[in-house]
Amino acid sequence: MSAKLEFAVQMTCTSCVEKIHEKLCQIGVPKSDIQVSLDTGIVIVDTNLPSSLILTTIESTGNKAVLKGYGSSSHFNIGAAVAMLGGTTGHSVSDIKGVVRFVQLNEKQCIVDGTIDGLSPGKHGIHVYECGDLSNGCDSIGNHLNLKQTLHGDRTNDENHRHTGDLGNIIADEKGRANFYFKDDVLNVSNLIGRSVAVTENEDDCGKTENSRSQVDGNCGKKLACGIIARSSGLFENNKKICACDGVTLWEERDVPLAGPGRQRNKNN
Repeated sequence: MSAKLEFAVQMTCTSCVEKIHEKLCQIGVPKSDIQVSLDTGIVIVDTNLPSSLILTTIESTGNKAVLKGYGSSSHFNIGAAVAMLGGTTGHSVSDIKGVVRFVQLNEKQCIVDGTIDGLSPGKHGIHVYECGDLSNGCDSIGNHLNLKQTLHGDRTNDENHRHTGDLGNIIADEKGRANFYFKDDVLNVSNLIGRSVAVTENEDDCGKTENSRSQVDGNCGKKLACGIIARSSGLFENNKKICACDGVTLWEERDVPLAGPGRQRNKNN
């Protein structure tokens, strides 16, 4: 089952529309699965490809794009959530940043789609944790989410042979970026809101090593970056063009921090 992605795209002419169709077709998206509206500035793509790849492909045409909505192609907004990851352990802060999205395709399957930058090259464990408490950074988010009270495992295991939050490993390239996209048969967005997701220092052994630590966290070491999982917009649910609280527009939001003084719009503009 595929997902639908809704993008706001800055387009100025029919040539922009043609280029978007051409580029998306080049990465394997059938033209019949692409809807581009010049009038509304909206592009909708029905695909099994990661959102980061679709976004990068659209922007390769020279048009800025923002992901506005993400949902199932056959069910209306069952659930969608997002976590913005930052490197915080205790009171120290690192340069590791990322975003992880969760989209419920149907009652039994959830998409996990993300990009994390600043990692060391190689494998890193990624898990959903039980708490959404960042009062002490990643040290206060608790243990892996474990609704069935089972032993540690891999995302390929069934719900009786893994923690609910066991998502296995992601792989960072030589530049420290990990792009990942997979479907999970145990996660459900309804159980994730208010919890956390984190990426770890080491590879997760997925419970295969014969020691007690393996059955708790897969010997994957300390948490490098984490973020609280919050509800996000499903398809056609996000009509925002400007944030009422700080005056940041849809397009400015791409290039400013999520919060803090650096986010405030220059009042002289």
